[in-house]
Amino acid sequence: MKSARTFVAFGFAAVAATLLGACAPTLDWREVRPEGSDAQALFPCKPELLSRPAGGAHAPGRMGLAQCKAGGASFSLSWAEVADPAQVAPALRQMRESLATKLAAKPGELLPVQVAGMTPNPEAQMQTLLGANQSAQVAVFTRGQLVYQAMLLSPKPDAAGWQTFLAALKLGGAQ
Repeated sequence: MKSARTFVAFGFAAVAATLLGACAPTLDWREVRPEGSDAQALFPCKPELLSRPAGGAHAPGRMGLAQCKAGGASFSLSWAEVADPAQVAPALRQMRESLATKLAAKPGELLPVQVAGMTPNPEAQMQTLLGANQSAQVAVFTRGQLVYQAMLLSPKPDAAGWQTFLAALKLGGAQ
């Protein structure tokens, strides 16, 4: 009889754990202001923050990365300061193109991107990159001499997650 009660108790515990797990949100969105980024973002998990201070006269300025993984996807916002304003557009293009190369991904259509507080730039664009085992939804944009890359890396495109992440981005105290 004891083994029957143990089996029932174990079965109940397993069902309860499954039900409680089903109620837990996969994405727990929170507002983050990564230090040195001049940005406000909404991440679905607590991001890890990495940064590097400005280099010497010929080195890039400050750089940083905020990233986290949730629901099988990786969300990130990276930023870098370029020394020369004439290098902003080439930096945006290079960020986008190097990611496609790194992922060996087929680039999708380039679309204009609008982020609150950004500096208008024709190279500020977003696209979906489709690789063999993963996809990346990426946007590059700028505010002054800070260039940014927002990215959602996942097994397949996640339109809802990307829209939530991208729409919440704000630069320079924009509302």
